[in-house]
Amino acid sequence: MEELTLLILGAGWTSTFLIPHLQSHNIPFAATTTSGHPVADHPTIPFKFDPSAPAEETHSAIAALPRARYILITFPLTGTGPSKLLVETYTATHRSAAASSPNPDSEPRFIQLGSSGIWQQQQQQQQPSTESSSPGQSRSEDPWLTRHSPYATTNPRAVAEDELLALSGCVLNLSGLWGGARQPRNWGGRVAATKEAVRGKKSLHLIHGEDIARAIAAIVQSGDGAWAAKGRAAVDGDGRFVYDWWALLAGWRMRGRGR
Repeated sequence: MEELTLLILGAGWTSTFLIPHLQSHNIPFAATTTSGHPVADHPTIPFKFDPSAPAEETHSAIAALPRARYILITFPLTGTGPSKLLVETYTATHRSAAASSPNPDSEPRFIQLGSSGIWQQQQQQQQPSTESSSPGQSRSEDPWLTRHSPYATTNPRAVAEDELLALSGCVLNLSGLWGGARQPRNWGGRVAATKEAVRGKKSLHLIHGEDIARAIAAIVQSGDGAWAAKGRAAVDGDGRFVYDWWALLAGWRMRGRGR
């Protein structure tokens, strides 16, 4: 079978934007779901990755997947082991028969959709009390979060992401996904149900599904040379605005009153 450009493992909300984008740019791809149901009117391959399943079963399921240059993992992997199991099994079962020895530049390239929650958890753990806070905060207490900020390395998702990075993978840490059925205004009742919950809310980053699709397409179209995209990238917003939860909640309330 001819090698595809991209294999999407776990076609869900992101793929409702990614699949049309890939089709419009004539990028060869395939996608999987646990049940094999269509996504964005495109057929998918039934596949479920279960790290706890017997080794023979896992090997057989991964070996049956189509061969692709880039593998996008959309579902969360947690803890030590799953990332290595998936990467090494897929690579071993899909290596070109013409390759006499492993070649890093010809191996499949793995992209994991991660979460920015690993930074937020670390910030909460390091949050100084009112009495102890002072203008001379250390760097670890900096209220601004970037991809260079300390993160909770013991967080199960962070552990799995670091494992993938050690295997020369790429992790896109996303925040504030919206578009289609996901509308920020509908989150108000869940994230701000009480005054205490509102008091803890600060800024909000948003990134639309179409922008995520463009980012992924840019990676897989970056060329077939060195794996320049490997590493961690915090795609935590559309790059234009940082929204204030208080302003958003107040604005939605006013609109609800028809003012």
